[in-house]
Amino acid sequence: MESKKVFIYANDTEMSAKIEKLLRKKLVKSGLRVYEQLEADTALIICIGGDGTLLRCLRSCDFPTIPVVGINTGHLGFFQELSPDDLDHFISDYENGQYTIQHLSTVAAEVTTKDGRTNRHIGLNEIVIKGRQSYAVHLHICIDGVSIEKFSGDGILVATSAGSTAYNYSLGGSIVDPRLKLLQVTPIAPMNTTAYRSFTSSILLPSDLTIGIVPEEEENKIFIMNDGIETGYSQVSGISITASDKTVQLLRFKDYDFWDKIKTKFL
Repeated sequence: MESKKVFIYANDTEMSAKIEKLLRKKLVKSGLRVYEQLEADTALIICIGGDGTLLRCLRSCDFPTIPVVGINTGHLGFFQELSPDDLDHFISDYENGQYTIQHLSTVAAEVTTKDGRTNRHIGLNEIVIKGRQSYAVHLHICIDGVSIEKFSGDGILVATSAGSTAYNYSLGGSIVDPRLKLLQVTPIAPMNTTAYRSFTSSILLPSDLTIGIVPEEEENKIFIMNDGIETGYSQVSGISITASDKTVQLLRFKDYDFWDKIKTKFL
């Protein structure tokens, strides 16, 4: 039987370079084929770095359907499954099929400008909509066509279940088990006065609903952030946020437990 193809994506730190070199030797010795770029028949993507590196890897590979496993050489390493000390156990478990696949949903924002152009942004963690610099933004928000509120504040974040532990959590949003398919709308510094009334807590929505956002007329600049990548738009007529059809597949091994990782990383 032909050996499996593996693609390694690593950040440029000294530690990651050292681990990549060592890992390549071990993979080749075990009979796996390591390639310099993603091939159509690649069986596994190995990402070396932190959570930010994993997000960049997914974007650069256009959110592949190929399973991904992370080796953490960063700080938090919430998505990253392995430590650099786990290489031998990882290769053995992978070759023997001793793993499961965790399917993570993504979120998409479709931005339409007044000239009719449309652009799509996808995030594993979240989509953020905000105004320029420190200016408040005023947004009309609908859920499946039903007007919910006129939001005023620094912005709106829409997180996936997987992204609930990232920026969303820093804003006071809820931690959600990634097995639940939902979207979480979390306000960023909402105004709640006699002049402006906005929700001050997160809203949890089924993933089959559409979140519609229309900036007020005077909003001449809107910024969209998908997993930290910022894109600016002028003359936005509307933004539609939905669960994306792209799914990320992460390799998980026998000791993985989401709530144990929550306890380890956050408490």
